[in-house]
Amino acid sequence: MSLIGKSFKKLRLLLQHGALDAELSEEVRFHLETKTRDYMVAGMAPRAAREAALRDFGCVEQMKEECRDMRGTQWIENLWQDLRYGIRMLAKDRKFTALAVVALALGIGSATVIFSAIHGVILNTFGYDKPSQIVSFAIHDSSRSGEDGREGMSLPEFLDYRDRNNVFQDMTGGFGGFGAAPVLYSTGQGTTEFSAWYTTANLFQFMGTPALVGRIATPDDTKPGAPPVFVMTYKLWHDQFNSDPAVVGKSFTLNGVLRTLVGVMPPRFRWGWPDIWIPFPMDRNQISSDPNLKEAGVWPVGRLKPGITPEVAAADLNVVAHQLAKVYPDQYPKQFRVTAHTLADRVLTPFKTLIYPLAGAVGLLVLIACSNVANLLLARATARDREIAVRASLGASRVRLISQLLTEGLVLAIVACLAGCLLAWVGIRKVVPLVPYNTFPQEAVIDMNPVVLLFGLGVTLLTTVLSGLAPAIHSMRGELQSRLTRTGKGAGGGFRHGKLRSFLVVTEIALSMVLLTGAGLMMRTFYALDRLALGFSPQRLVSAELNLPKGVYDTALEKNNLFRQLFERLNALPGVVSTSVSLVAPPYAGVGSDLTIPGKVHSDTWNTAIELCSEGYFKTLGLSILRGRLLSESDVASGRHVAVINQVFANKYFPNDNPIGQRIKFNILDQVPDPGLKDIYFEIVGVVPDVLNRGLQRPAGPEAYIPHTITGFGDRSILVRTAVPPAALLPTIRNQVWAVDPNIALTNAGSVEDSLRKSDYAEPEFLLVLFAAFAAIGLLLVVIGIFSVMAYTVSLQTHEIGVRMALGAQPDNILSMVLKKGAALIAVGLVVGVGMSLVLTRLIKSRLWGVSANDPWTFTGVAAVVIAAGLVACLVPARRATRVDPLVALRYE
Repeated sequence: MSLIGKSFKKLRLLLQHGALDAELSEEVRFHLETKTRDYMVAGMAPRAAREAALRDFGCVEQMKEECRDMRGTQWIENLWQDLRYGIRMLAKDRKFTALAVVALALGIGSATVIFSAIHGVILNTFGYDKPSQIVSFAIHDSSRSGEDGREGMSLPEFLDYRDRNNVFQDMTGGFGGFGAAPVLYSTGQGTTEFSAWYTTANLFQFMGTPALVGRIATPDDTKPGAPPVFVMTYKLWHDQFNSDPAVVGKSFTLNGVLRTLVGVMPPRFRWGWPDIWIPFPMDRNQISSDPNLKEAGVWPVGRLKPGITPEVAAADLNVVAHQLAKVYPDQYPKQFRVTAHTLADRVLTPFKTLIYPLAGAVGLLVLIACSNVANLLLARATARDREIAVRASLGASRVRLISQLLTEGLVLAIVACLAGCLLAWVGIRKVVPLVPYNTFPQEAVIDMNPVVLLFGLGVTLLTTVLSGLAPAIHSMRGELQSRLTRTGKGAGGGFRHGKLRSFLVVTEIALSMVLLTGAGLMMRTFYALDRLALGFSPQRLVSAELNLPKGVYDTALEKNNLFRQLFERLNALPGVVSTSVSLVAPPYAGVGSDLTIPGKVHSDTWNTAIELCSEGYFKTLGLSILRGRLLSESDVASGRHVAVINQVFANKYFPNDNPIGQRIKFNILDQVPDPGLKDIYFEIVGVVPDVLNRGLQRPAGPEAYIPHTITGFGDRSILVRTAVPPAALLPTIRNQVWAVDPNIALTNAGSVEDSLRKSDYAEPEFLLVLFAAFAAIGLLLVVIGIFSVMAYTVSLQTHEIGVRMALGAQPDNILSMVLKKGAALIAVGLVVGVGMSLVLTRLIKSRLWGVSANDPWTFTGVAAVVIAAGLVACLVPARRATRVDPLVALRYE
């Protein structure tokens, strides 16, 4: 049986006009007419009877199937035609295509860079097994709201929580890691330091992560009689052992204990941020027999059972905590509560507060890019207004025409996506090194991956809709007859589309104002920090912490002899200007202490910072004397009880008295395990200028400088002022230290300037670079947007300009006319942008320093930049308008 037609529409026509017989064979027609008469005799209407007869013969179902096939084939054919036509049209208009691709690529690339950071740090932070189940908990004093709770606990207390809770599958705990007491390792040439995380032996099983090389440590490795072992990070293995697998199985003497390296963990396993992991037992008997473990404090975490939430875990642990408060009464306040947080919530807060403002900024940038491309597409659609009207008059539906225009936008977006992903790949490699250290977990990896590329594709589709849909729909408006009878390039389209184009330009200007204001505020912050008076020069100043072997330099005399030998060597080196001992390098202070000053009555506590130093400290930092004298070599050699104070100290505690000769007592020295420091008063012998000692963003506090030889307690640092770049002298300084004693380890050795750049300056610099980059891109897009709109407006007004010039208008009049239109758009955009900036810049208020979020100078400067850029963008089309030949313009089509 042949088919009646190719679609339901054709079937309806056949039924309506009686043309059915022409499509059927004689035999089929006879049977169909017979069946139709039978249905009519039964009371059916003629059309219903004919359709029922067709259904009996199976024609309808077969036609449905063919109709579906034809529609699918037709859709593919239409799409292919639209793609080919779109590519031809875009290739024909290369300037438009280049501008649109650049605009979209910048937006897509910027968004992809920020999403790669969000994905790598926030969405895919840890490489552990089911990290969302890992939680930490803290005990909060209910009488002290807002303070962080206690997280650390003794090992016996940790074991009690492990045994009594009902919400954890297992628990692990540890101590050490970043900033903890180091593990010393002899390289044969000298001593180096490993940071270690001392952990319960079940850590690696708890995390569900196998070793990359070798094996993990297990509880069996901590049983009595088992040889001591440790596990190494991938970073240490790669950096210091050249990724040599043969190192696994070798023995290392760590802090005097011979330990075997049993495994190297994968790159993303960085629990505790150490260099190595040293397991310890979880057996109560072994812990009680080891004084070091018995007194150790651990940070505990647990893995939730399936279906248990952190809130449920907190409630259960709260019950356990109130039970243990009776066992360890000194560790718990009278009223307390327990809170529990996932690992991500515990460690990601600093990064979230850093990245979210940037995510908002890049969102604004994407909107600017979309507005820009929408404007370009709208102008192009206006130029093609008559073409679209002709196609519509020939039978093309609105859906078909919109599909064609959107397909062209999709072609643009796909090309821009490829370019944007390339920009993102470059951007990630430039941005990641700028991210401040310690703002996100070391387990996180920021890179290009399938998820990030998929996001880039999603942004591509979004920008296609945002930038192409409005111009496509707008192009369908208006009567066909009037659009077909217009003459000239896009004639009439300027009025219909002018308001929308102006709105898009105003939007671009306003959004760019927000980005530029954010960049300006971050620039003011960074400038304020960079020009901040530190009180000393960090350039060519080297600092290094000395980790001294235990039991060798425990007395003040031993330490003094060590540094005398060391400084004789260092001062003899070419390029070394001066040297000194200190506790820490500025702009931070040593230790804090409350004060006792005889004859001074006060109700509040008086505090000061104390710096243990040698006589060369003031020369090394470049501090001059204001009153009295500095510490002398004999003061330091004999450990004399004298002190030099800073100006803040003198102004605060001796506002009306001469501080020279006054006696002060540092009460914290009573707690030092050195009987010679009990109830000791120090005589003030000098006053020096203030040096920042509480970081860059806080003013200097009271500080006193006393001879480091008053006690042998604690480690020391060295400061070296050089006449050459510090990097050139660092290896020599390390060798000279090892020449004095190869068992001394230098840690955190480097330039003080570099240290400041990596810490105090890092976050403002990071925000400044990205905000400035986004703002520059946004400003570039604004210039493109204004230029394209004004250029197209001038092209639409060519006939009008010719008439004006023919009637006597001067070039200056034409120039003024065009510039006024551009200036009006810029003015509206500025007003809207200032209002948006006043609201949105509050989001970065916490990141500012030395400048207000409503800083008038910043707003004025940004407005000036936008006005200048906008007028430049208007000037080129305006000057082109003044060169219009009236004779040509009057014939303009």
